[in-house]
Amino acid sequence: MNTAMKPNKPETLLNQNQWLESVSAQKLAASLAATVANQLRAALTVRSRASLVVSGGRTPQAMLQQLSQQQLDWHRVDITLADERWVDEQDSASNAALVRVWLLQNNAVEAAFYPIYTGEKSASEGRQHCQQRLKDMHWPIDVLILGMGTDGHTASLFPLCPSLHQALSTSDICIATHAPADPTDRMTLSANTLGLARHKHLHIEGAEKRRVLEQAIHLKNSLQMPIYIFLQQPLSIHWCP
Repeated sequence: MNTAMKPNKPETLLNQNQWLESVSAQKLAASLAATVANQLRAALTVRSRASLVVSGGRTPQAMLQQLSQQQLDWHRVDITLADERWVDEQDSASNAALVRVWLLQNNAVEAAFYPIYTGEKSASEGRQHCQQRLKDMHWPIDVLILGMGTDGHTASLFPLCPSLHQALSTSDICIATHAPADPTDRMTLSANTLGLARHKHLHIEGAEKRRVLEQAIHLKNSLQMPIYIFLQQPLSIHWCP
């Protein structure tokens, strides 16, 4: 269960942001998984399908596994990624492979998964194919789970990357971007697509990520720290020490 520890809440936190703190990574994972499942269930009471967008990396693995065990009508849930490295699923860097291992199991095996790597030589070449594939999903996103890097990036919206202006302004579902580290070629959902999510969550752990969050709030610059664009919107921040 989440435990609110007010002394650890950033003093600069914006009014539209909710701070949810847990004492351990495992409890944080369980709490966030339960929250996401409840929000998906609520969406399914009013719509025939619901959509979930998740992020890659090590931080969400335990949460995705906990989420896979939740009881809900998974056969009515569409899942995709906030972003993807432009590699196939046999590559250890693939976010789609992570989703298949940690989330598309147990009860969630019945969910519909929409990978955003489409096989073309580059993300730029694959963007139209990816856009067409994702149109078959339920939109707007019902539940979004973002992560954040120590440079303030989220999804594959990297500080000052060449396509960042377009990624922050386009109405397209997805856009090709470049990361500062290999594999550099990426596909990401656009800031507009992500921002339209009905429920937005940021899942971060550790003192360093908290300091980055506070820096983004202080800097107030989405080009230098793209996470800030989502901090200006209703966002639930899930954190543990």
